[in-house]
Amino acid sequence: MSVVDRKAANLARYQRRMARCQRGSANRRKAKNKVARAHRKVRNARQDFLHKTTTSLVASADLIAIEDLNVKGMVRNRRLARSISDCGWGEFRRQLEYKCERAGRTLVVIDRWCPSSKTCSACGHLLEQLSLNIRVWTCPGCRTRHDRDHNAAKNILAAGRAAARGHIPGDACGAGVRRQGTLLPQLAVKQETPPARAGLPLL
Repeated sequence: MSVVDRKAANLARYQRRMARCQRGSANRRKAKNKVARAHRKVRNARQDFLHKTTTSLVASADLIAIEDLNVKGMVRNRRLARSISDCGWGEFRRQLEYKCERAGRTLVVIDRWCPSSKTCSACGHLLEQLSLNIRVWTCPGCRTRHDRDHNAAKNILAAGRAAARGHIPGDACGAGVRRQGTLLPQLAVKQETPPARAGLPLL
């Protein structure tokens, strides 16, 4: 159990104790103060984890690629809302943005509609569907076995590198590049081979 999880468990215990206290009593007032302190500890533990993680990433990498997640939409799922909120994805991105800008690192934000999970990072085969409950899958094209999240991370990194180089390949997935503090949008378009034309090329 992580520090944040442990402090969250303590918070839940204090909240249950406060609920059992009579309203307006001295014991309820004391329990309410404990709940408030527990809230601060959870918030501080989460901030400490996010700051250490983002600082480590910025210090160890010249290029960081992340996905543009729709956090507000995702927390509407009641089963996932608490876990998503505990992760602090929005704050994680905010810290990465200003720390990359301050350190002169390149931050690439990949479009949320990029099919990173269901695209084979080995051969590029794209699955028609991949439900959320499938965590491991085998590519029908090259038979490579993928962990869903690991495979998505590989594809996001590849798209980030392509966008940062100034290329616009199909797998760049609408990336936006923040290079040394300047936002340089890289719009992804599907590259297709131009049709052959008869005769001499136009000059």
